[in-house]
Amino acid sequence: MLTDPMPVEAVEIAHKQVSLAAEDLDSNGVASLLLELAEAWGVPAFWEQVCRPLLARLSGRSAAEVVVEHALCEGIRVGLDVYRREPGRSLPSGVLLAGAEKEAHSLGLQALAAALREQGRGCLNLGPALPWPALTSAVHRARPHTVVLWSQTPVTGRAYRLVRFARDFPRLRVYGAGPGWIEPFATPSARLDSLSDAVAACLAVPPRRDAHHIRYGSVPYR
Repeated sequence: MLTDPMPVEAVEIAHKQVSLAAEDLDSNGVASLLLELAEAWGVPAFWEQVCRPLLARLSGRSAAEVVVEHALCEGIRVGLDVYRREPGRSLPSGVLLAGAEKEAHSLGLQALAAALREQGRGCLNLGPALPWPALTSAVHRARPHTVVLWSQTPVTGRAYRLVRFARDFPRLRVYGAGPGWIEPFATPSARLDSLSDAVAACLAVPPRRDAHHIRYGSVPYR
């Protein structure tokens, strides 16, 4: 674990405060609370113990619940986006984050980006719904050592496609993250089951490793 788990009492209080702010449609309030939680407990802890459970509770079956869900998501997005962000400061990178093709959700990517900043590391976050040809192009241009692809639903979590992509780049470490990857992975790809696992995987390569020495094979732009 990169951070210790939040105590039960702290989790209960956080759930109540964040839920009330979301029900009041106060996205800024949600963001402020999450920034306080991040500073107190670390991004992996508050993401796994506060954000994910609260998001899972909202089924979106009613119009009122959809509105609350949007307010909650926007507050989480803003809080994660500004956490430890210093304009003009360059952080060691080598990590590329993206949403799977046609995947509209991206909060998991923003949580990982925030958790990496917390560790003094940067990343290239290309956001949701990146087509496979665009991901290939991004790898050739950015030359990362690690790629993390987010999928929220089985509709976008196509494990066979991720495995094929990983085999196209044998020296690139390729991971699937998010609940959408339900099929078993074959090497050389792998699945990340928690935010702590994802951060650890991204930190495994020293920040000063020269990406230009990584061989990407002869895969053309497509």
